[in-house]
Amino acid sequence: MARILRAMTQDGSARAVVIDGRSIVNRAIEIHRTAPTATAAFGRVLLGASLMGSLLGEEDDLLTLRFQGDGGGGTLLASADYKGNVRGLIGDPSCDYPLREADGKLDVGRCVGKGQLTVTRSVGGTPFQGVAEIQTGEIAQDLAYYFATSEQVPTLCALGVLVDTDGSCKAAGGALIQLLPYADPEVTDRLEANAAKLPPVTTVLDGGTPEQLLAGFLDGIPFDLFDEISCEYRCDCSRERTDRALLSLGGVQLRELLDDPEETVLSCEFCGTDYRYSKDDLRKLLAEAERKTP
Repeated sequence: MARILRAMTQDGSARAVVIDGRSIVNRAIEIHRTAPTATAAFGRVLLGASLMGSLLGEEDDLLTLRFQGDGGGGTLLASADYKGNVRGLIGDPSCDYPLREADGKLDVGRCVGKGQLTVTRSVGGTPFQGVAEIQTGEIAQDLAYYFATSEQVPTLCALGVLVDTDGSCKAAGGALIQLLPYADPEVTDRLEANAAKLPPVTTVLDGGTPEQLLAGFLDGIPFDLFDEISCEYRCDCSRERTDRALLSLGGVQLRELLDDPEETVLSCEFCGTDYRYSKDDLRKLLAEAERKTP
């Protein structure tokens, strides 16, 4: 399981959320079979959504990040609940590029490209949407820019995914720190200084803990750790949902599926689960559809 820690500075200047999300990224690799560059980009989007989702207030609230860029990875999407459980999609999981010559790192920005970031919060069943232009494609900077421009919340965001030589995720995590109204300027300055001197997120978490990551960002700032959340890559697909999808096709298309000699299989794009329907299953759904037809 992944771990999220949530904290508040004692003077109320800022709230901080950090995640150790290696298990989330490895599950995403397993499901989507991502190449290294795609893993780094997709993993950061999943971790960002998980952190932001953990700030939601109610059990039924949802948050969705959609990076619609012109990079090789295509659209990257992640949806999280209020506990940070997250699932996602990547347009081209095989996207991969040579390491950047400048620093030898995976070229996440090229994978994402330029385009639009959309943040959708479903609160009490009502969707609220914000939009910002993708600035770098590095994900963390784009989320910070979104918060500053669309929600007017000064935000420090750091995300990292360390891909091992075998293609698995060796370390992954992130931090989201937001200034609250009337924040003490000295706290703001200290947060910026801490972020500048702190090693990359994955350097801290590769053998370290999220507690150490939180302490690094809040070094010299009194804070209270008020809870810890366990979360995972979790899909909420179900047989009931695929039943409803087939019922929505109507009687004509259900009969066509009955006449098709091939087995009817509906696969979840988020987790790869296959839902198989025998001819008897389809007949039952057809009978239900006909009962509901005036």
